[in-house]
Amino acid sequence: MKLLLPLALTCFLTHCSLKLHSQFYFYDTRYYEPAVLLETGLLAGGMNCLTDLGGNTGTGGPFLKDLNLPHTRICVGIFADILYNYNWGLQLCFTSGNLYASDKLLQHDNSVARSRYKRNLHFRSRLMEWSLLGEWHFLSQWMQRQVDKIPRFSPYCIAGIGIYHFNPEANLSGNWISLQPLRTEGQGFREYPLRQPYRLTQLNIPVGIGIRHELSAIFGIRLEMVQRFLFTDYLDDVSTQYPDPALFLRYLHPSQAAKAIRLSDRRKEIDPQLNARADEKRGNSQRNDCYFTVQVKLCMALNRKRRV
Repeated sequence: MKLLLPLALTCFLTHCSLKLHSQFYFYDTRYYEPAVLLETGLLAGGMNCLTDLGGNTGTGGPFLKDLNLPHTRICVGIFADILYNYNWGLQLCFTSGNLYASDKLLQHDNSVARSRYKRNLHFRSRLMEWSLLGEWHFLSQWMQRQVDKIPRFSPYCIAGIGIYHFNPEANLSGNWISLQPLRTEGQGFREYPLRQPYRLTQLNIPVGIGIRHELSAIFGIRLEMVQRFLFTDYLDDVSTQYPDPALFLRYLHPSQAAKAIRLSDRRKEIDPQLNARADEKRGNSQRNDCYFTVQVKLCMALNRKRRV
């Protein structure tokens, strides 16, 4: 009898352990399931931004309050993913897309936002990003206990770090001009010590949510929304106040200075009688810019082996 209880307990624990470890040993009747799933795939979706430009009627506000859907542009990319036991994942992703924003969207607005229309600025930028994201499939454990099999649907949270390259441009007489070299707000000028030139390659913090669906043993699909928190307010080349236009001739080559004068302050294109002054508000430096994507990812499993 003294041996029966330990023996029974050992058998029970062994049974539970085998059940736990073999729970996902078979994906289905044709494929084995690895403990660590490797995936790769393609992505496509929409990219938009929240900057100092554009916005909606009334006083500017955060996120959906000032989101301009007509400014959405296409983004594409590739990714690779490691998923452990359907709970935790690590994703390496490359995304390429375009950003755009313009004050002209407020042309027919008669609220306080009309001052943004009269500012008459716009930008576009090609954007490329590499990101490393951690995934937490927060319902996976519960779903596994409920159905005792691989969950076909799995919502998850993602966060990580990214590095991106951008280059804001504006249209001048039919030509797209890079704005950063023109220092349109006097960045780097001795007269404005707090306005420093910004780098075109920077780090960001991506944070988002997604849902993953298994289409088959080989293919799956994901839907993700990811916002990038930035460390700059110059994604659109707009942040603070208008500089003294006479300073451009002091710090820039004459050909660049001529472009900078026209692109820094475009209010007179709307109102030729405007008495424009330096140091008037051009943007809002209290809140950094951001951009985000809503994207669909088509996944392909790399290491599910067919049963013999």
